[in-house]
Amino acid sequence: MKKSIMDVHCHTLISGHAHSTFKENVEEASKKNIKYLGISDHGPNMPGGPHPFYFYNLHLLPREVQGVKILRGIEGNIMDYSGNLDIQEDMLQHLDYIIASLHRPCIASGTKEENTNAILKVMDKPKVKIIGHPDDSRYPLDYEPIVKKAKDKNILLEINNSSLSSNSHRTGTWENVSHMLTLCKTYGARVILGTDSHICYSIGEFENAEKVLEAVDFPDELVINYHEDEIIEFFDINF
Repeated sequence: MKKSIMDVHCHTLISGHAHSTFKENVEEASKKNIKYLGISDHGPNMPGGPHPFYFYNLHLLPREVQGVKILRGIEGNIMDYSGNLDIQEDMLQHLDYIIASLHRPCIASGTKEENTNAILKVMDKPKVKIIGHPDDSRYPLDYEPIVKKAKDKNILLEINNSSLSSNSHRTGTWENVSHMLTLCKTYGARVILGTDSHICYSIGEFENAEKVLEAVDFPDELVINYHEDEIIEFFDINF
């Protein structure tokens, strides 16, 4: 199995419930030979989350530090079953990418149809490049239309390493991810490995995600983390 050179689901103290700074995250990424690091703090509607002004100032993050190329992102909160996010339109110009996720403090789980519709609708929002942790049985999803639309829209479905850990608060993750990956193989949809790091030491640690990839014999060519040329093309950033 190849080694991931990218981790773009990483939080800092700014998220309100994470434990590391931007500098600490960069230093850890550099130690682990992560070439592309994305800072994706939670959107403003997460309790304790950052003020919108924080995102207006993302341009202050250097494009490269200690040999690590920096991407400026956000983990936006899906707020309703129409796929609306807690991201103001004037924030978009400051963002390289959006991870769109369902979080219990921001939206209650609906029916499988409602939850699925929220994911399908958010894929139409500008700069949504990743669907975050679509793996939690507390938010039941119909995976086939999600995988098909992700393929059609060139959106990455996240294999979230934290979701697959033994102490995760999300439920049914291994079974859900395995099913989703099987569909991704069928339709040729790409995935992205993310650590969902809330402390610097977990950056670049993908052991749980790699285990499920191996279990379903998932092809390396559909994992963007392994292919620098695809990373550069997909995010389209002038570092």
